[in-house]
Amino acid sequence: MRPGVFLDRDDTLIDNAGDLADPSLVRLLPGAFEACRRLAGAGYSLVVVSNQGVVARGGGSLRDAEATNDRVRALLTPPHARRPLVEAFYVCPFHPRGSVERFTREHPWRKPAPGMILAAAAELGLDLPRSWLVGDAERDAHAALAAGIPPPRALLIGPGRPFPDLAAAAEHVLNPAP
Repeated sequence: MRPGVFLDRDDTLIDNAGDLADPSLVRLLPGAFEACRRLAGAGYSLVVVSNQGVVARGGGSLRDAEATNDRVRALLTPPHARRPLVEAFYVCPFHPRGSVERFTREHPWRKPAPGMILAAAAELGLDLPRSWLVGDAERDAHAALAAGIPPPRALLIGPGRPFPDLAAAAEHVLNPAP
């Protein structure tokens, strides 16, 4: 089994000033491409795990969420590469306070629950104790811990967090301090 790096999507990989359901608005955050390139080059399987309550709230369809992920995938594919840096995308379209009946409920994939991480690990053959998670919210870290990723490997990024951005978190994954 190989290790993975689980990545939150919004405000970790891409800029998200609200619920993003329009692929034309996708912008990688500074340093995100290079961080992913380095992590994948070091042998980590990169997997995006993203709550997309926008679907349950009627702000976009599941197809919109998938199209947005397709745009992220395209932006994270090196020129002349045969495959993207991210191996898989897992999305939870459910939210307990939604307006679209089909998606209005709690779900085991919705972070802070570990469902997306556990499903990805099982389907892709990932070793959770050797894996990492990088996200911008406490719910990301809680999902990682509930899935069996050790606490020091659940990294939070952003203002006031231990790492300012994905590039700094990737540097830590690749060269952890003793």
